[in-house]
Amino acid sequence: MGTPHLITASDLRDLGDDPKLRVVDATVHLRFGDGAPQIESGQASYLAGHIPGAVFVDQLTALTDPDGDAPFAVASSEQFAAAVGAAGVGDDSRVVVYDSENGIWATRLWWQFGFEGFDNVAVLDGGLQAWVDAGFSVDRGESTYPPAEFTAQRREERIETTDEVVTDVDDSTVLLINALDRDTFAAGHIPGSVNVPFGELVDERGKLKDVPALRAIFDAVGALDDSVRPVTYCGGGIAATAAAFALTAVGRDDAAVYDGSMNAWTSDPTRPLTTS
Repeated sequence: MGTPHLITASDLRDLGDDPKLRVVDATVHLRFGDGAPQIESGQASYLAGHIPGAVFVDQLTALTDPDGDAPFAVASSEQFAAAVGAAGVGDDSRVVVYDSENGIWATRLWWQFGFEGFDNVAVLDGGLQAWVDAGFSVDRGESTYPPAEFTAQRREERIETTDEVVTDVDDSTVLLINALDRDTFAAGHIPGSVNVPFGELVDERGKLKDVPALRAIFDAVGALDDSVRPVTYCGGGIAATAAAFALTAVGRDDAAVYDGSMNAWTSDPTRPLTTS
């Protein structure tokens, strides 16, 4: 059984002559250390080496709302359509997204495409490293596709707002899934949440675990129960999309992402947190 919206490096290479193929590098570099997280565009690393033909879309500038209620807030439909259209993605495109980090930036862009009503998009399993490990060449510099017309048709059910999550806390039909690591989850999370660390959804090479392994992970926290609707979140709405992506592999395409995540939740000190 294959995993929807996932493609191997070999299969991507075999699509090389498809005129509708659009490969997109979605890399953002996020570093944690002393003080505030360090966030850097992936453009420089893209220019240093990318999958042949791939274009770069800067999620920090092109696909983020600077006036949103938290960092990384999703861009408007108009902004998204303009950005991906300028990058060459149109309504009839076949899109493959990847990153050179840990995969969560690729799933973030995958989620944004789905949020805007576009489903013909796959994530490269294992990212750029899998491409390199397969022995395939990389290009340097910038690649482009002709500009295209992209029509956004937003699916509001794919996103959760802070006000909705406030209600979700007391709603037994909603399962809040925190995708951060276990120590961070234990230090403070939204009441009623379960923990599915995004790093446990992939193997040591960053490739998505197989369907039986994913089913076991999600079944253990009740996420396969048809009577609940999964809502994933993390620190800033990025890793949450990796959990939503993995849920599609086990047949759950009804997950919503809390876009503001902990950044937005903790902006009001009166909102409760649970430690464990």
